[in-house]
Amino acid sequence: MGVAPSTPSYPPSAYTLVQTFNSANFFNEFSFFTGADPTEGFVDYVNINTARSQNLVNNANNQVYLGVDTTTYQPAGGRESVRLTSNQAFGEGLFIADIQHMPTGCGVWPAFWMFGPNWPASGEIDIIEGVNNQNTDSITLHTNPGCVVSNPNSQSGTYTITTNCNSGNAGEGCSTGTANPNDFGAGFNGVGGGTYAMQWASTGIYVWFWQRGQVPGDIAANEPDTLSWGTPLVTFTGGGCKFDTYFANQNIVFDTTFCGDWAGAVWGSGSCASLAPTCNQYVANNPGAFTDAYWLINSIQVYQ
Repeated sequence: MGVAPSTPSYPPSAYTLVQTFNSANFFNEFSFFTGADPTEGFVDYVNINTARSQNLVNNANNQVYLGVDTTTYQPAGGRESVRLTSNQAFGEGLFIADIQHMPTGCGVWPAFWMFGPNWPASGEIDIIEGVNNQNTDSITLHTNPGCVVSNPNSQSGTYTITTNCNSGNAGEGCSTGTANPNDFGAGFNGVGGGTYAMQWASTGIYVWFWQRGQVPGDIAANEPDTLSWGTPLVTFTGGGCKFDTYFANQNIVFDTTFCGDWAGAVWGSGSCASLAPTCNQYVANNPGAFTDAYWLINSIQVYQ
């Protein structure tokens, strides 16, 4: 780490803005997932009508609000929340998300991610993800067998957890941890959020983050110049992974779940364990603890 970043496969001039999602169109361009949570979370994903009637979503103040139920004591089927997936799928490109607030708190598992059909055959890219009181971001790829990566040219402090993107039959994937306390959770919210950019190219997948007030001017000008952004927060490259083969037709997802395969599994080993014997018990019995478990999204832009 600390060496010059790899040159992305696309020159900056090759990128054209093809889609913007914001408060004006978000709920027309994204669909509500209402099935059982694949990660076994203690959650009840509701449809748009229920979400609106329960004030779990809105598009006030030119922002997209995605929240969770904060009033129901011991919900039988899990705490109500939302998971939204873009109707449109995308290929290689540059994805820039301006987010002001993300869900936080014990028992909470928020994620901003992308995935393709026939998981994991078309890959998954987790851009923002973490659980409980985690204070830095976890960035992960999930693929079919054969994709092995390295993380050179990542920012200082970014560390490699796993390199095989099919680790755990793709459930664990190839994961990195970050070191900036402002890129996730309470720290992120404390600085007014910021902007994540993910570049998916044939040579690799690259992720950058800037907190509020530090976002490059070329992004605001809709002329993103990735070559001017410096070292990515994390770089996924490697001859063992063909990024234009293992990743395809990616839909954008925002969700907030509770407990489950990650937040629930590590409950006993973190600071949240003193609050209740299990994650599910805490989430069921403390509705008022989740007033900060919401997304506030300004925009997502897609360049290709």
